[in-house]
Amino acid sequence: QVQLVESGGGLVQPGGSLRLSCAASGTVFSINNMAWYRQAPGKLRELVAHITRSGSTYYPVSTNGRFTISREDAKNTVTLQMNSLKPEDTAVYYCNADVARSDTDSFREYWGQGTQVTVSS
Repeated sequence: QVQLVESGGGLVQPGGSLRLSCAASGTVFSINNMAWYRQAPGKLRELVAHITRSGSTYYPVSTNGRFTISREDAKNTVTLQMNSLKPEDTAVYYCNADVARSDTDSFREYWGQGTQVTVSS
């Protein structure tokens, strides 16, 4: 089985920064795309950053220029650096990854359990 475990959430003032990390563990052979999503109360889950296996990144307008996604394949980790945080960034943040468990396995989508980020003064 594969587990994604996030860490680094918490409470931060507007304008502050937080760094989220996600580590994939278990039977991990290869990881393709990785991403961070968030879900605020009463809203749909939305993409906040995406990174391909080759390192190409994508950010929606809401996070472009403030958030940076990176990955370290040797450690099966993905990180989200969040700067200039706003109250509207408050949400539960989820790690997402496409993982193959062997060289004959297809890539499957996995989710972390989520970590709370609260931006408030």
